[in-house]
Amino acid sequence: MTKDDIHQRIARIMEETFEIDPARVTLEAKLYDDLEIDSIDAVDLIVQLKPVAGRRLEPEAFKQVRTVGDVVDALHNLLNNPAPA
Repeated sequence: MTKDDIHQRIARIMEETFEIDPARVTLEAKLYDDLEIDSIDAVDLIVQLKPVAGRRLEPEAFKQVRTVGDVVDALHNLLNNPAPA
């Protein structure tokens, strides 16, 4: 899955879950300041992203994310680095 695919999926999730216009879900958009995603919403977002990753997502992997681009990068990194057995 490419970063663009991940970004499109996140935009779709934001629209369906939080009723955010996908046009606002740019890579530079700040989750809290621009999209008004609070910590509870962030947990919901991680739950929605689990099927994309195909495995359980550790909250630590998303601890430093501030923008949509950060989420894309974190998920892309998880998809391209298999979980240890």
